[in-house]
Amino acid sequence: MTPRKGATWLLSALFLLQVPGCLSLNCTRHVRGAVGGSLSVQCRYEKAYKEHSKYWCQGFCLRKIVETTESEREVKDGRVSIRDHPANLTFTVTLERLTEGDEGRYKCGIDTSWRGKRIDLTFEVVVSVSPAPTLKIVTSTLGPPSTLGPPSTLGPPSSLPTTTGPSVTSQETHDASQHPRSLLSSVHFLLLVFLKVPLLLSMLSAVLWVNRPQRSSGGRQSQPCSENQ
Repeated sequence: MTPRKGATWLLSALFLLQVPGCLSLNCTRHVRGAVGGSLSVQCRYEKAYKEHSKYWCQGFCLRKIVETTESEREVKDGRVSIRDHPANLTFTVTLERLTEGDEGRYKCGIDTSWRGKRIDLTFEVVVSVSPAPTLKIVTSTLGPPSTLGPPSTLGPPSSLPTTTGPSVTSQETHDASQHPRSLLSSVHFLLLVFLKVPLLLSMLSAVLWVNRPQRSSGGRQSQPCSENQ
């Protein structure tokens, strides 16, 4: 292999490692979220990188925002977290409480430096953040309340069925309290008719009967005295 062909092959290999969608690492290319919300980026990698560290960075990756290690499969730094799933050869990056400043170009990466490679596997992801949704106030076109139909078809409150339980109970209590008084009035009336009135009439008749003979006898005794004179 000539030096020129070797240089060409090296440049091609480096290009393949940096081009998004390379076979060793494949992630979601475009993700979108709203201000105040959250979004997730899922990446898939080959089995050969199962034990490698995964990370999330921005732009030219001068600083890694979050990165997993062999002992920590999930790492969180502020509003950004990354979680490795070796069982299904994927890892997920989650951004929470999004702001407009989070919009930009990022990279999902796999650290391959310990295998003697100077360039890590990376995949570029474009993050878009839209403004928070606003609530629209819908005005009614039905006109003023006076033009609307009757609010209810149940009729006035007087037509509604009412329970008679409490009123019946109070009436029964009232009748029970007046029952002894009415009974005493009936007994007093019977005594007045059958006992007091006949007794009073009998006494009056006896007085009249006693006084009447005394007047007649006095008249008879006065006649002879007049004749003798």
